[in-house]
Amino acid sequence: MALLTAAAIGGAGAGLPARQAPQPAGPVLVFAAASLQTALDALPAAARTATGAEMRMSYAASSALARQIENGAPADVFISADLEWMDYLAERRLVRPESRFSLLGNRLVLIAPASAAVTLKIGPGFPLASAVGRERLAVANPAGVPAGKYAKAALTSLGVWQGVARRLAPAENVRAALLLVARGEAPLGIVYRTDALAEPRVRIVDTFPESTHPPITYPIAMTPSASPAAARLVEFLRSSAARTVFESQGFTVLRRD
Repeated sequence: MALLTAAAIGGAGAGLPARQAPQPAGPVLVFAAASLQTALDALPAAARTATGAEMRMSYAASSALARQIENGAPADVFISADLEWMDYLAERRLVRPESRFSLLGNRLVLIAPASAAVTLKIGPGFPLASAVGRERLAVANPAGVPAGKYAKAALTSLGVWQGVARRLAPAENVRAALLLVARGEAPLGIVYRTDALAEPRVRIVDTFPESTHPPITYPIAMTPSASPAAARLVEFLRSSAARTVFESQGFTVLRRD
């Protein structure tokens, strides 16, 4: 999907309280789930204008980022692709509880290379194993990566997990799983809807019913060592300017909680 023009997001302050122009601040290091890359990469200029803060991004699987923070990585802000890895840090007092809220939602989809003719309708007992055949189903690693855990939950709910469990191509994060399908190295994959929309070399075969897996929720929180500028940046991510970008990439922006 085409990113918004600079003019479209230039009014970054539209969703922020009226105040004096922000003073320049040091960089704010954001650890974010890999599936957020396309959307967040569209925001640094607008964030800098609105908050005076320079966004610096580190993308990986939520599991990897949480463990890096646990091991002392100097993140200011963490955005996870599920609640469990945020809870993991919260239990260890490595995020500020008062700063935590649910920012975004997403959907889970089955994808194929754009040129592939495969058609499947997702439902109980659908013939996923037959469609994969002797090849591999690309997924984020179900052992810990949120997209993989959602995929396993959905396939288990539909009664088809056992048929494909030994035919997986587990990837380190959801974008890596996306790339396997985009390159034609896997005939099918399971990723977030936003990933599929960001990659023209794949197409969505079908969307998993939301009832088949836990809600896909992206919580955000600041770490105990976060700089004052991090609070302004987090507030910017709730603004109308950020909302426009997130929604243009296919995310659901959740209500303030």
